[in-house]
Amino acid sequence: MASNPALSNDPRVVIDENPMALRQWIVVILMVMLNALDGFDVLSSAFAAPGISAEWGIERAALGVVLSAELVGMGFGSVLLGGAADKFGRKSTMLVCLLFMAIGMWAAGHANAVTPLVIFRFITGIGIGGMLAATNAVTAESTNTKWRKAAIAIYVAGYPLGAIFGGIAASEWLLDAYGWRGVFDFGAIVTAALIPVLYILVPETAAYNAGKGNLAGVNKTLAAFRKPLLDKLPALDLSATRPKVTDILSNPQLRPVTLLLAFGYMFHTITFYYILKFAVQIVADYPPGYPPSQAATVLTYANVGGFFGSALFGFVMARLGIRWPTALMLLLGSVAVASFGLGRDSLDAWQWATVITGFFTNAAISGYYAAFARGFPAYARATGTGFVLGIGRLGAAGSPLLAGALFSLLGNSELLTVSIIMAMGSVISLVLFLMLPERDGDEMVSAADLPAGTPLD
Repeated sequence: MASNPALSNDPRVVIDENPMALRQWIVVILMVMLNALDGFDVLSSAFAAPGISAEWGIERAALGVVLSAELVGMGFGSVLLGGAADKFGRKSTMLVCLLFMAIGMWAAGHANAVTPLVIFRFITGIGIGGMLAATNAVTAESTNTKWRKAAIAIYVAGYPLGAIFGGIAASEWLLDAYGWRGVFDFGAIVTAALIPVLYILVPETAAYNAGKGNLAGVNKTLAAFRKPLLDKLPALDLSATRPKVTDILSNPQLRPVTLLLAFGYMFHTITFYYILKFAVQIVADYPPGYPPSQAATVLTYANVGGFFGSALFGFVMARLGIRWPTALMLLLGSVAVASFGLGRDSLDAWQWATVITGFFTNAAISGYYAAFARGFPAYARATGTGFVLGIGRLGAAGSPLLAGALFSLLGNSELLTVSIIMAMGSVISLVLFLMLPERDGDEMVSAADLPAGTPLD
């Protein structure tokens, strides 16, 4: 590999070793905005939950099905559309995902029964799942080595940022003016508005085009990023196909990393989504009880904590690495979630409890996303990330179902017991995370380890 990036014919080296240009930061900002949109879309059902429960008279167990619908869809979307990002391109996949999200959100706002609402939330989730896999890859592939970890952390912070602004819009405007349906309609309009912005401003990544042997596409991206253009690309087998999940799982170097990341992330999302999905309903019901617009504020505060946890943790990882800081966040996050079950006697106290919980649990999510970007080689990054996110969504989807079942079994008064049980997901995640090897995916996988005909992009 050439030491001088200007002399390299590998676009990854050119991007890795040159300073960040304005267009690259614009791409990062747009990926943050898309992740913020995902954050709002996922949590829109939580903002709407008290209104849905009141209008249709459904209990917490049935509400858990509604709250998990988009999370199940996200699991399918992460696996199916995450692979599409490696096969058809990151940009095309993101545009399709935005279309799914806009249609699903709009339809959900006009549902007249639980079953169609669940179906429409599932459709929305498919788009969100594919979007998360693609945007994570775009962030990693559009930034240089110096800024990549910080950019990924800022990108992850977009998720709670979207929930913050969405929560403010829901509690201060939408719920009072338009009811729970207005939350979904608002999400649909914003989602549709971002489609032309993404189409105009975000180029396909150079890493993807290099894997396709598309020199013109590579140079178009490099020109947009004000980087030296290439005369040729590294030698590629252009008959090769993009990797499948089975290729990753059959690789003895990637299989343990993939499974540890997938199940570690899955167990943490069980804990993570318990607060995000049930906090509003818990606060609305817990004596003395609060109206939906006031109860919704705790989710806004949870994501304020999450935003600062994610953003600040990126700089911590830049100095101290990924492993031990993330492990500490998983531990503290589990303690915070368990303590949530102690209950609070005022709305202010509930808000501070969710700030603390959001800070630690979201910081741990940042650690996992950094581990995704590090753990997979470039040729399989979106496919691997999509698979891991897909498995992780099993925990996310199961979280409100499990919490709802526990409340039904033990009673709504057993908040502490339910919270302790739900906090154990992050404890198990901590054990699995510490088992990960501390090596980059590109270092672990040599040419001899790759599936036959795999392009070394």
